[in-house]
Amino acid sequence: MRKPDYAIKKIDFKDMRGTEEVLSGLNLHTVCHQARCPNISECFKRGTATFLILGDTCTRSCAFCNVKKGKPGEYDRDEAVKVAEAVSRLNLKYAVITSVTRDDMEDGGAFAFAEVIKSIRDRSTEIKVEVLVPDFQAVRGSIKKVVDAKPEVFAHNVETVPSLYKVRKGADYERSLKVLKIAKEIDPAMTTKSALLMGLGEKEDEVLQVFGDLVKTGCDYISIGQYLQPDKEHAEVAEYVKPEKFDWYKGAAYKAGFKHVESGTWVRSSYMAETYNI
Repeated sequence: MRKPDYAIKKIDFKDMRGTEEVLSGLNLHTVCHQARCPNISECFKRGTATFLILGDTCTRSCAFCNVKKGKPGEYDRDEAVKVAEAVSRLNLKYAVITSVTRDDMEDGGAFAFAEVIKSIRDRSTEIKVEVLVPDFQAVRGSIKKVVDAKPEVFAHNVETVPSLYKVRKGADYERSLKVLKIAKEIDPAMTTKSALLMGLGEKEDEVLQVFGDLVKTGCDYISIGQYLQPDKEHAEVAEYVKPEKFDWYKGAAYKAGFKHVESGTWVRSSYMAETYNI
């Protein structure tokens, strides 16, 4: 399917050099690189990045995601310290941390999120932290490890509507809702957040149902963006959603009860997060 002009974004590699040097010097991964995010040069120019912890290899193989799949290597025990150092060098006031899914780990890697948050806070209590976590198999103890570390925002993405969950191999829609519900139960004051990728074949009424389901969990924020096929090996784009439709979904999400909504072609879960979560 031919991309319309509004779904084409140029990546300017020269704008990325400073941030690239910090990340490569500490041997850190970002979802910006791994997921081939179209916003990478814009964010790197601003000196921001979304850190990808627990290595660069995911134990699941979602059809929409470009992150490397396979058998993960050894966990870097210095990763939390390195992320905190990168946050310091980049002078970040708001850090976003996500991870590959690690079904091979007993707690799904929840401990690593807690370690990173602590490491950042050991350097400065002024830095705000947002985490975007995998589903941890919806194990309450794992979710509690992350929530108890007190990030400002706890995010978990449902990604798409239930009828299209074949693109999320190993995931379960109800389980994802449960993750958000448990986080809110553990700490009702914590801001929770989710995200949807549009253009995979979802229907309008299905999207509205997801809005309602998320709000019932207590979810506060939602990000809605356009799915872009990383390469021919991944799920095809079924539709390029028009900008005015994203505006309509934004209004519908607010009506459903969300406290904050980001909706547009280039919106991603962590895109510009520091501007509306502070």
